[in-house]
Amino acid sequence: MEQEYASTLLENTVTQLSRLPGIGRKTALRLALHILRQDENMGVDLGQSIINLRKGIRYCESCHNISETDICPICSNPNRDTSVVCVVESVKDVMSFENTGQFSGVYHVLGGVISPMDGIGPDSIEIQSLVDRVKRGGVEEVILALSATMEGETTNFYIYRQLGGLDVKITQLARGVSVGNEIEYTDEITLGRSLLNRTLFSESFNR
Repeated sequence: MEQEYASTLLENTVTQLSRLPGIGRKTALRLALHILRQDENMGVDLGQSIINLRKGIRYCESCHNISETDICPICSNPNRDTSVVCVVESVKDVMSFENTGQFSGVYHVLGGVISPMDGIGPDSIEIQSLVDRVKRGGVEEVILALSATMEGETTNFYIYRQLGGLDVKITQLARGVSVGNEIEYTDEITLGRSLLNRTLFSESFNR
């Protein structure tokens, strides 16, 4: 039976909140009622922060990480090693690697992985821009740091083939990240060790 609301404004808020991942209508209702119980400024500040987020955030022209400027703080940091590029699936993965404190290179955010079942092909994510980036020169190593899932491994192999013939070293995370695990849910110590102990991608063909 569908929930009846005493207010159209409340119902609209619940509908919008329930569009967020992992938020059902019951949870959305609790959140909406909680906001109503707080000081009015709390709701206004929350709404304004979301508006500012949507209007102010853009994607880095170099690595596709989120940024408030055309080039993100990581790519524009003169202390980062731009010759080493770590390829990740999402912005959340960049945050995970940064939290390890073990990586001083730069990133390339694909924005997804190849998944034919979901209608996501190579042209749907930022693979060609990675190839172009390597072709422009200056990149000595590409670290394939995608989740150890079937989709992640498929994407790794596709990128490896696309970069074949280019003068670049291609490595992957050491297998501290278990098969089927996503980078987002891997603890920082394991992730840091997997990064430091990375291996040549070509070696995986001989196992």
